[in-house]
Amino acid sequence: MAARAYWSGRIRLALVSIPVEIVPATKSSRRISFNQIHKPSGKRIRYEKVAPGVGPVDADDIVKGYEVEKGKYVLLTDEEIDEVKLEAKKSIDLVQFVDQDDIDPIYFERPFFVLPDGDNEDVEEAYSVLRDALRKTKKIGLGQIVVRGASSIVAIKPCGKGLLMETLRYPDELKKADSAFDEIPEKHPDKDLLDLGEELIKKKSSKFHPEQFKDSYTLALRELIAAKQEERPPRQIEDNAPASNVINLMEALKRSVKGDAGAKPAAKSRAKARPAAKKVPRRKKGRHKAAA
Repeated sequence: MAARAYWSGRIRLALVSIPVEIVPATKSSRRISFNQIHKPSGKRIRYEKVAPGVGPVDADDIVKGYEVEKGKYVLLTDEEIDEVKLEAKKSIDLVQFVDQDDIDPIYFERPFFVLPDGDNEDVEEAYSVLRDALRKTKKIGLGQIVVRGASSIVAIKPCGKGLLMETLRYPDELKKADSAFDEIPEKHPDKDLLDLGEELIKKKSSKFHPEQFKDSYTLALRELIAAKQEERPPRQIEDNAPASNVINLMEALKRSVKGDAGAKPAAKSRAKARPAAKKVPRRKKGRHKAAA
């Protein structure tokens, strides 16, 4: 099933106009969400809108309010808010191009695939020219998009055979890193420690392979849900091995560079699927029983 379009319109670069369709590059269904259930009846909990001292209220009597002081609000109707919504422009004007590493990663918010909207050769040619020109110059195109009355900065960049659009946060949405890091002392590490750290990073450097990373917690939750449905004990989901308890930083770095964790190999930890599961004996003799 094709993804529903987030936006459709045109990318404009000077006099060049490219019809495009923009679809989400992420899947919201991957994460597990829960509902609150009344255990005795099995019924889903519903939330009733109430006002203190008044009780339940009708939806028609509810308006939006902006708190200007504690307990004091400026009331706004949906009609008043709609009047100030931006008109949904049907074009993204690329007004600036920057180097790929000029934008701090903290600004990037959400990715989308940009697809050519049309089967004719002119559209495909203009699309491929923009893609390949961005790739060759190693630049990112910047513009703005208006969706559902809200404006976002967007970055357009090449991605495989196509283009990727990422929405960017506005500067006033971000906290200043300087204030967040105030408590961290300005201290430079010993050169020998830094050399070992660099050596360890080089040793573990490779190309990015996202399939090597597994979401053990979500896998354990899915297994628990399946086990509940099938009325069986949940299988144990393996997690990453715990870190070694080496206190001395120099010793830890030396052992890490040599490929020795410093102690006996630690058994892989197991994600706890149920806090009150039955105790099941391990395969090897002489071990204590462990909770599943």
